[in-house]
Amino acid sequence: MFPTYDVIVVGGGHAGAEAAAAAARLGSKVCLVTMNMQTIAQMSCNPAMGGVAKGQIVREIDALGGMSGIVSDRSTLQFRLLNKSKGPAMWSPRSQNDRMMFAAEWRELLEQMPNVDFWQEMATGIIVKDGRACGVRTGIGQEIPAKAVILTNGTFLNGLIHIGEKQFGGGRAGERASTGITEQLLELGFESARMKTGTPPRVDGRTLDWSVMEVQHGDEGEGRFSYLDIKQPEKRLPCHITYTNKAVHEILKTGFDRSPMFNGRIRGLGPRYCPSIEDKIERFADRDRHQLFVEPEGFNTCEIYVNGFSSSLPEDVQYKAMRLIPGFENAKMFRPGYAIEYDFFQPTQLNATLETHLVKGLYFAGQINGTTGYEEAACQGMMAGINAHRKINEHDPFVLKRSEAYIGVLIDDLINKGTTEPYRMFTSRAEYRILLRQDNADVRLTRKAADIGMADMDERLDRLKTKEELAEQLDSLTKKMSVTPDQVNGYLTSIGSQPLKQGVKLRSVLARPHVSLEGLRAVLPELDTVLQGQTQELIDHAEVNIKYEGYIHREVEQAEKLERLEAVRLSPEFDYIGLSGLSNEAREKLTALKPMTIGQASRISGVSPSDVSVLLVHIGR
Repeated sequence: MFPTYDVIVVGGGHAGAEAAAAAARLGSKVCLVTMNMQTIAQMSCNPAMGGVAKGQIVREIDALGGMSGIVSDRSTLQFRLLNKSKGPAMWSPRSQNDRMMFAAEWRELLEQMPNVDFWQEMATGIIVKDGRACGVRTGIGQEIPAKAVILTNGTFLNGLIHIGEKQFGGGRAGERASTGITEQLLELGFESARMKTGTPPRVDGRTLDWSVMEVQHGDEGEGRFSYLDIKQPEKRLPCHITYTNKAVHEILKTGFDRSPMFNGRIRGLGPRYCPSIEDKIERFADRDRHQLFVEPEGFNTCEIYVNGFSSSLPEDVQYKAMRLIPGFENAKMFRPGYAIEYDFFQPTQLNATLETHLVKGLYFAGQINGTTGYEEAACQGMMAGINAHRKINEHDPFVLKRSEAYIGVLIDDLINKGTTEPYRMFTSRAEYRILLRQDNADVRLTRKAADIGMADMDERLDRLKTKEELAEQLDSLTKKMSVTPDQVNGYLTSIGSQPLKQGVKLRSVLARPHVSLEGLRAVLPELDTVLQGQTQELIDHAEVNIKYEGYIHREVEQAEKLERLEAVRLSPEFDYIGLSGLSNEAREKLTALKPMTIGQASRISGVSPSDVSVLLVHIGR
């Protein structure tokens, strides 16, 4: 009934969609196995993409030829560039999205790919022969053969939903949990544990009093994730901000004795950085209020997402407390918030391609690896799809370094350190933040995608060439061009900057805080000629390169020093147990994790600098 596929992707969430798209665009014949084709790329929680560090990941996905940025732009309700008051390393794009439009766009893109087939059913097991994944087995007994299998099961593996004292199986509200795979993987020797996440109530926007809430508009103009010129919806919708209060907190506390968070029924660990409302009240007892973001779910729906009010308290307690929030006095609830527990597998059981150590040709991506967030899942799916394709075609692995991408930081953290709570990307996790900006993801990654054969990269390469040519032209101009006090002092004085006393190079003026190319072009015709017809995004990119040149060079030098360790390869069959001089912990960790390079070995928790020295001496370095 089924042909032998190159790649089977199990799960149709963000990781699964990107995995299927990446493998297919590289030329693999793909089968996407999902329990419900109506929920492909469903935004299970908040209707938004990006945010601090997450926005950088979406831009990296796009630069590599992935689809998340394109789909986000096509379904944008509003777009904001966060942290603009801080340095460019912190600038992070975020879009509010139409939930239904987002999923529909994703499905349409996948259906337009001739290399992607679909099968709607639960995958209950993996076909394993001689230590290699050879396909999947479904709930009705179908066997689908393949050369590689990617598991992207999200929160569905033995998912258990909690609302107060009620609990029932499910991977998402209204959808059943997935069973069978965890049990088989445990039999194969994999290590599994439980994690927890949660979601807030959804309410009827027609019943809210918007007049008492603070309006939060998006940025003016057409902000975007994709480096391509994607057509966006013409309309924009605002979000709103309101706050809890003491009365809300008191009502919520009345349900604490029935809370699965506090009475021990939930054993999985939840994210510290995105706690439930009851957890916030407990942990921050001195605070009288907590901020809530009231977010629309789409252009053509009245459903509202109450960001910041995640809860697993009994539904009657949620409802009573919610009606004490300003603007929510007459609110009607569509469904209560809930918590969900699910199985995950320690990502230290993977190598840098996201292939498992124990079963060849088997890849894990997304929340099965202990991560949280659409963006973290999507980038893992894309990397698993790329590497599954490359493995079955006997190509070298495609691995991004920590100095090349936030994606590289994320995967390196997971496989070397593991996680005991849902892993979320932050800018603080990256050592090379000024190199890994949101504006230069295409400079860092687009040629890499073209080199590995990602389809339809010509337009991206042309745009990249234009961008780099402008940056080089401005770099040269600012170094050579001199400016006089009478040319620029009027502008400098207007922005509160010290006027010049003598002529200087344009570069030294641009290096000042608050001085911008846009401001200077108004008083320097030669500069204006160069900038005419250029987009603000290209101008901003060139300006950041000039202003932060010293910081960029410093980070490049640091990365090059560490690159020497990354260049020293280690064999997967290396005998660490028999190597005298290593600590017992290092022997254990190195044997289990099988690092690919000395650099990776040095980042494993429990491997000391002296252990690294022993390895270098042993291999003659």
